Amino acid sequence: MIAQDSIVALATPSGAGAIAIIRISGQDAIPIADSVFKSIKNKNLVSQKTHTLHLGHIVDGFKTLDEVLVSVFKGPNSYTGENTIEISCHGSTYIQQQIIQLLLRKGCRMADAGEFTLRAFLNGKLDLSQAEAVADLISSDNEASHQIAMQQMRGGFSNEIAKLREELLNFASLIELELDFAEEDVEFADRTQFHELLNRIEFVLKRLIDSFAVGNVIKNGIPVAIVGEPNVGKSTLLNALLNEERAIVSDIAGTTRDTIEDELVIGGIGFRFIDTAGIRETKDYVESIGIQKTFEKIEQAQVVLYLFESFRFQVSGSEYILEIEKVKNKYPLKPLLVVINKIDLISVEERDSISQQLDKLNVQQVLLSAKQKIGIDELKNQLLSFVNTGALRNNETIVTNTRHYDSLLKALDEISKVKYGLETNLSSDLMALDIREALYHFGMITGQVTNDELLGNIFANFCIGK
Repeated sequence: MIAQDSIVALATPSGAGAIAIIRISGQDAIPIADSVFKSIKNKNLVSQKTHTLHLGHIVDGFKTLDEVLVSVFKGPNSYTGENTIEISCHGSTYIQQQIIQLLLRKGCRMADAGEFTLRAFLNGKLDLSQAEAVADLISSDNEASHQIAMQQMRGGFSNEIAKLREELLNFASLIELELDFAEEDVEFADRTQFHELLNRIEFVLKRLIDSFAVGNVIKNGIPVAIVGEPNVGKSTLLNALLNEERAIVSDIAGTTRDTIEDELVIGGIGFRFIDTAGIRETKDYVESIGIQKTFEKIEQAQVVLYLFESFRFQVSGSEYILEIEKVKNKYPLKPLLVVINKIDLISVEERDSISQQLDKLNVQQVLLSAKQKIGIDELKNQLLSFVNTGALRNNETIVTNTRHYDSLLKALDEISKVKYGLETNLSSDLMALDIREALYHFGMITGQVTNDELLGNIFANFCIGK
């Protein structure tokens, strides 16, 4: 399955820049590069040591294309495990294209998406979960997602899975051995120790599965819906959070008729704020569509900011409290943060009165002025409090990949079957079948069990050159 041909691709983003890096990997990568490289000291790249840099020119016959630095990495001590060359040239798109076309004529072919990392996996440099973490690392846009990707790429997750799989495999071998001596009715696997192992595996799997709830939103950004009546300051609040005029602000009720989304990193965690259309009875067809989208976004959101106008809350507090209770009952699992806006328009005594009313509801609350940017930092702190970052601070394994989550669920199901079989004295041959299935799902995570279709789906999402 491991290709023997040499591949080439641009490893840096396409377009003009100060420097571009062109990567070659394969058995003939070094001779191919040497055929177009003229060292300023007449060095032959094939005879150079691994992990060395060489200054010279890329030449096409008598034509010099560019002055470059060539990095030499000899397999297996390279990212892909193969002979690898990286050419650092000037960032002109013309130069990039000319060098790549020259290398194609010399025997390379264009790399497929993720093919360098695929070769690293096939050559045993990375397991499958580490390879997937490479893509997550490239796309990480905040501290939390970067930290999770780095931990996974260093093998934190795969090491934990591999250890469990190895222990289960040892017991599976003893169970299988018992099948060979079925007529003699002997037991090689200590049932008490096996039961303890299954409990430990079950505990770890449940912890990893539970971590996905945090890991998935950290990876993709935590969606926060800003909802409330028209003209209570939802768009002003979005602008204040983002510190830019992202949404149109007007005294005319119903200005926002569609959802507006933007992202903000708070304390290293990515949040996706969704400014929604004001909820009210309306005969305006377009506005009614926007209100319908508001309810859809509440369903999708991880956190709901329910915004009220301070002086209206003073007048209609009892009605609004009923609305808050309705939202709490309809979405009991969603964190709800009640935001009282425009506090600059009421007295301190009136603010205290509103807080006392909300305290009785046992909801988290923030009193602020979006227009004056009072209380915005407190709101950000409240949002961070909804995120369980304890696992991040403790450097625990957090699952962010849907494929891993699915395999963990299936592995847990099989472990539960094995445990039940052990407790009900199920025959060894039937128990062995469930153990094999559990081992299969463990192997699917790290790539010890794989197929072409799975690899194609994973690496198709990588960028070319990685």
